[in-house]
Amino acid sequence: MSAQHESEWGRVAEDGTVFVRTADGERPVGQYPEGTPEEALAFYTNRFEALAFEVNLLAQRVAGGALTPEEASESVKGVRAQIVDASAVGDLAGLLARLDALAPVIAQQREARKAERAQRVAESRERKEAIVAEAEKLAESNDWRNGANRLRDLLEEWKALPRLDRASDDALWRRFSTARTGYTRRRKSHFAEQAERRESARVVKEKLAQAAEALADSTDWGPTAGKFRDLMRDWKAAGPAPRDIDDALWKRFRGAQDTFFAARDAANAAIDAEFEANAVVKEQLLVEAEALLPVTDLDAAKRVFRDISDRWDAAGKVPRGRIKDLEGRMRKVEQAIRGVEDEQWRRSDPEKSARADDMIGKLETAIAEIESDLAAARTKGDDKQVKKLEENLASRQAFLDMARKAAADFNG
Repeated sequence: MSAQHESEWGRVAEDGTVFVRTADGERPVGQYPEGTPEEALAFYTNRFEALAFEVNLLAQRVAGGALTPEEASESVKGVRAQIVDASAVGDLAGLLARLDALAPVIAQQREARKAERAQRVAESRERKEAIVAEAEKLAESNDWRNGANRLRDLLEEWKALPRLDRASDDALWRRFSTARTGYTRRRKSHFAEQAERRESARVVKEKLAQAAEALADSTDWGPTAGKFRDLMRDWKAAGPAPRDIDDALWKRFRGAQDTFFAARDAANAAIDAEFEANAVVKEQLLVEAEALLPVTDLDAAKRVFRDISDRWDAAGKVPRGRIKDLEGRMRKVEQAIRGVEDEQWRRSDPEKSARADDMIGKLETAIAEIESDLAAARTKGDDKQVKKLEENLASRQAFLDMARKAAADFNG
């Protein structure tokens, strides 16, 4: 056979049969009776090149991680089946060797996927346990505003996490679900109680608004103002009603209150205007009264002040805003006169004067005795006794000076 009828991996027989060479010898792969031997070899060589392309592509996809280990193993198995009995001419054993070389790569990827899966499961377990702990804490809290939203967020996060083994996942889910159910039950109970309290407050505030409206036109200013204070105290104690109703009831209550106090203020303003002339009179009387100070003649000052006081009382009421100032100035004059009177009485009190004179007599007698004892001690040369008596004498003389001064004040 000529060289044109064979290649490194195959040949064409005289009858047109095409053979491929393998490690186990030749085997026929087909016939090509209608073409030339060269065309026959080219035809079956092209089939081999198609298989080689498929092996190359599979190797690239496996190396790049485009396939899961399971998908890669199935693909290798399928391509291997095509090569083993392939009707092609080429290094079929080499292609099978390339497929075999993929086995450790796939095994390594399988282990990496397994470790990655284990890591994700561990992280999922840790996060799910944290979610359950937070949910159980929320279930015991009274955070009605944010708790429900947070539990919904935790539920969405739970759904996105990988599952654990069935027993662990189910146990954690039961705890999470129980916490959510418990919180929801307590939240509903809270808002039901709150709604009940608000309804009770609505009933109370409705009655308070009616009571305020009944008092709005009263002209019994003092007692009615007290009743409004009591109503306001009860209003605050009632607590909130449903918001829209609460606002409407408050407008009614406050409107009645404003009506009453506006009428009272207007009435007081009219009275104050009427009393303003009285204030002018009392200011003139204060000029006379304050001219008595400082007091130089007590009897004359008392006599004039009594006359001023009579005219003061006769002048009548003044505006409420002027009472404190006018009364304070008048009281200051009265206190000044009384202070002078008290001081004179203190100075002329006969009982106190007698006690002062008695004290002087006793001190003078005691001093005479001490002077006599002091002279005797000096005669004896008793220095210790002399010193003691001198100190005693000095003390008694100081008291005597004070007593004489006090007596002079009483008799002055």
